[in-house]
Amino acid sequence: MSQYLTSNPSLIDFNQRSLYISAIAIAFNPTFWNTVARREYHHKTLTGLFNGNSQRACYALALTIFSLGLFRDALYERALRSQPTHPFLQGPLVPPIAYGLILLGNILVLSSTWALGITGTYLGDYFGILMDEPVTSFPFNVTGAPMYYGSTMSFLGTALLYARPAGVLLTLEVLVVYWVALGFEE
Repeated sequence: MSQYLTSNPSLIDFNQRSLYISAIAIAFNPTFWNTVARREYHHKTLTGLFNGNSQRACYALALTIFSLGLFRDALYERALRSQPTHPFLQGPLVPPIAYGLILLGNILVLSSTWALGITGTYLGDYFGILMDEPVTSFPFNVTGAPMYYGSTMSFLGTALLYARPAGVLLTLEVLVVYWVALGFEE
């Protein structure tokens, strides 16, 4: 496959630095939050920085993770803008599919955040903030990882909307990175 991609430079421009910066940001975010969460669980590092207040520490991590996500998304969008489009991704059915993926992806992400709350969404269990019982309602009755799959759907929808094969490649990276993250979180 890599030979096909390099022999067809019109698909992905590997000379664009923004592509690599986006790929690094995509890999960094879950690596960061899993590392910080595990350190919190074992050493209470953030809780210590917040004078023993695990709730405030968790909210600080939530704000950090959310901000890093916005930054990652901006880098992804910048990378897509510097990449070539492909005619196959510019057909008349592509925009409705793209918007559908973005809509469904956001429904999964937002509804899981609603169901879990801020501390449930942003690793509160590593701070000792536990929910009374597991959430089994929507979207968790559809998938065990609605935030990850919803986010991946949004990345793919954006790649299709921009008609950029590089976005599809970066979306595959998102999916793999999330699968690895799930292995650490479960």
